[in-house]
Amino acid sequence: MTKKVVIVGGVAGGATAAAKLRRISEDVEIILVERGEHISFANCGLPYYIGETIKDRSKLLVQTVKGMSDRFKIDIRNLSEVLSIDPEHKNVTIKNLQTEEVYVETYDKLLLSPGARPIVPPIPGLNENETLFTLRNIPDTDKIKNYVDQQNPKKAVVIGGGFIGIEMAENLVDRGIEVTLIEMSNQIMAPIDFEMASILHAHLKEKGVRLVLENGVQSFADQGKQVILSDGTIIHTEMTILSIGVRPENELAKTAGLDLGERGGILINEYLQTSNKDIYAVGDAVEVVDYISGTKAMIPLAGPANRQGRIAANNMMGKHEKYQGTLGTSIAKVFDLAVAATGNNEKTLKRLGVPYEVVHIHPSSHAGYYPGAAPIALKLIFDKETGKIFGAQAVGSDGVDKRIDVIATAIKGGLTVEDLTNLELSYAPPFSSAKDPVNMAGYVATNIIEGELEHVQWHEIDGIVAAGGVLVDVREPMEREFGFIEGSINIPLNELRNRLAELSKDQTIYVSCQVGLRGYLASRILKNNGYKVKNVDGGWKTYSSVFGTNIDKDCETTTNDLGETVVKCNDNIQADVTLDVAGLACPMPVVKLKKGIDSLESGKVIELQVTDRGSLNDIPAWARKSGHSILKMDQSEKVIKFWIKKK
Repeated sequence: MTKKVVIVGGVAGGATAAAKLRRISEDVEIILVERGEHISFANCGLPYYIGETIKDRSKLLVQTVKGMSDRFKIDIRNLSEVLSIDPEHKNVTIKNLQTEEVYVETYDKLLLSPGARPIVPPIPGLNENETLFTLRNIPDTDKIKNYVDQQNPKKAVVIGGGFIGIEMAENLVDRGIEVTLIEMSNQIMAPIDFEMASILHAHLKEKGVRLVLENGVQSFADQGKQVILSDGTIIHTEMTILSIGVRPENELAKTAGLDLGERGGILINEYLQTSNKDIYAVGDAVEVVDYISGTKAMIPLAGPANRQGRIAANNMMGKHEKYQGTLGTSIAKVFDLAVAATGNNEKTLKRLGVPYEVVHIHPSSHAGYYPGAAPIALKLIFDKETGKIFGAQAVGSDGVDKRIDVIATAIKGGLTVEDLTNLELSYAPPFSSAKDPVNMAGYVATNIIEGELEHVQWHEIDGIVAAGGVLVDVREPMEREFGFIEGSINIPLNELRNRLAELSKDQTIYVSCQVGLRGYLASRILKNNGYKVKNVDGGWKTYSSVFGTNIDKDCETTTNDLGETVVKCNDNIQADVTLDVAGLACPMPVVKLKKGIDSLESGKVIELQVTDRGSLNDIPAWARKSGHSILKMDQSEKVIKFWIKKK
């Protein structure tokens, strides 16, 4: 019978386990030892307090020492550190960090929830950097916020494009700071794949973030005021946030002789026991089982840590509840966009050698005729043979969380992509469409499994065209003015049946459109007429997210006294006509813009309001080809505005 439990570390795992233990039994003695001052705080809210979206610091404290101690009758010893574990004699050595007292405490069961610490590599000049910060806890947060409040820095560098790095970049921009984000990989946000991250890359640049990819930090100079990159580039900064990842706090486990995994995480079994049956471990310090692949993984997320805390408490009190593994469902806010993912991405499946198929769709978050509809880029990864769902990713300004949560639930329920077509999801025009994006992804995936549709990916089509493949763009001619895949020929969908003679049946015909739907319709027409045909998955929208063009603003570039480039853009623009096409799906925004421009006199300005993020690439491309000038681009919440001057 468990009479005494010692918990090392609070926050998500440890504090949850302590509360659960007390709910199970009034008799068990619970001692929670926490090195820091705070036992339970909102880690994920820390960047938003620095950015002043969360204004009240006390709201970050989920539970105070006194509050939790009184409510749950727990012996909480904060500002105390467990120095070592003696598994043989079942005791721990604890140091009171305020009094320096060192003493021994026995246990029946021990729970390790030490978390993870930021990785700080030995970069030359790092120790002399007086304005270098990491973000893990409340004291870190206070240091960063006090520095921003008191020193009023104008420039900051964020190193690392993961969750914390992106959130810190956004919140520093919100404080009026010019931010450079440096990421050694070719993309930010590792849980998603490159073409999905490319949408975020463009958005960060729109928001004024200087994004540096495939470049690392070689050294710091001038006490941190200069960041020198691997290619020799020098970036001037007044503060630096180091956010290149975390590593598990495993020293206690290591010195106690507990088994560790390849990545340094504490190894646990399905009951969350370590290699010692009386010692359990949870949270960011443990190696979990990837729910999809069954392989070991480090997935530091608050939701799984909470769940592990509850299960560990049950098992320490005699139950045999299994932890099923971690799916890795996550979401982040990136300025006006949300990015979410669940399950395995392409990178993981390739590394594991697992065959998979992918579909991309670009539906609206709700019915297009109801105001405020915004497009969602949704990617579904699945097994073509069985229909098993491996994972999903989504980017958009609205409705992303709902779709990924539904798919995450489907994965846990063992549903296939065909089952997604049969989900009955809530619908009304302000919230969704009669055919929800999750249903739509299921339909496209099912078409592939059943052989109704064959397709190629965005990264394959250029090579196919270069090798002599025939690519038919079935959009309207005016849509191509906004950009098209080089080497394609244009036969609009409505003309396709009458122009079949222009195409040969001796080779595969590739078709593309804006988002993939008209391409699918074209592929059915061609296939039913005896052609071999493949559709470009996700259409121009997916392709252009990687290969599209950037926004050109009407800006004047000068050089200041320090030799730095200064850009001043023309913001005071009066529109002669305002055209609101928010919520409209392709090709209607294009059609209406063309008509609007045609009705204007030369030199007049039209203000275009759209919600389709593809316009960020399409409209500048069209303007350049047609000779019109984009004077300004702006975003407020879901609406993107362009001020276009007619040639």
